[in-house]
Amino acid sequence: MRRYGKHTDEDDIRTRPNRKGNRPRTHIRPKHEDAAEGMVLTVDRGRLTCLVGDRTVMAMKARELGRKAAVVGDRVALVGDLSGKKDTLARIVRIEERASLLRRTADDDDPYERVVVANADQLAIVTALADPEPRPRLIDRCLVAAFDGGLEPLLVMTKSDLAPPDKLLELYGALDIPYVVTSREELENGDAADRVRAHLDGKITAFVGHSGVGKTTLVNALVPKERRRVTGHVNAVTGRGRHTTTSALALPLGAAEGWVVDTPGVRSFGLAHIDPSRVIHAFPDLEPGTEGCPRACSHDEPDCALDAWVEEGHADPARLYSLRRLLATRERREGD
Repeated sequence: MRRYGKHTDEDDIRTRPNRKGNRPRTHIRPKHEDAAEGMVLTVDRGRLTCLVGDRTVMAMKARELGRKAAVVGDRVALVGDLSGKKDTLARIVRIEERASLLRRTADDDDPYERVVVANADQLAIVTALADPEPRPRLIDRCLVAAFDGGLEPLLVMTKSDLAPPDKLLELYGALDIPYVVTSREELENGDAADRVRAHLDGKITAFVGHSGVGKTTLVNALVPKERRRVTGHVNAVTGRGRHTTTSALALPLGAAEGWVVDTPGVRSFGLAHIDPSRVIHAFPDLEPGTEGCPRACSHDEPDCALDAWVEEGHADPARLYSLRRLLATRERREGD
């Protein structure tokens, strides 16, 4: 075994010859300080469409990023051909720190986390008042994900010509969530789009909702230049629509300073990635009532102070039922 003295020169150290004649491998990565800034608009089979200045540029993720994936809404740094011309490809070399992150899992037993959108300011939860019927449990799950990810919620109720919004508004009134009620006629004449757009100006808003609620129809009304295919079919047996949006897409609001992110319709919104102790934060009408709860209260036990809180009229019993249903779902997953 060769030993080196105190005054060993680098030239004295043997190196393995590089037979291929290319540059030696190194762990030192370039900083790409001259990289251009961009925003990811959509992702399709490993190709990312990014907005760089006033151009849309096709890009792919650099190998040095490893498994870290860029998603719609990400602020990224790009190098390479940034002309945006046909058949050109840039490289994403850095993903900037995210201000917010909307995540979900397929269900509560699925450990695989899916990132829906990054850096959104607001989550517009779109639900129909009829055809298909509203699903309050899905709305609650979207609210949990919004609060956990740092997004402000907005409730958008469609098809008010088929059913009144009173029952749903009563259920969520204590949460003080901003809302908009629309009808099919208002969507056609533009009145609904104008009222929704007033909540979107200056913000990046992700739209989420289950299939058939009119989410993509609303997005088309907001951004008429970028029309997406719309479903008019809702299954008469299941009450569910067919997916028409297959990938998330960020669209500019035009004259208004803001962005709309249309996402694929969801049939479930798993919360496997969320700590059950944080679920209560999505129920601000119930959270003050937990002050009298015993330590590490599951909020579904005999000593829980939320029962008395609801009986005193501080919150709707349906809200407590919704909270406990969510927590019970999470507990079943943890006990598997």
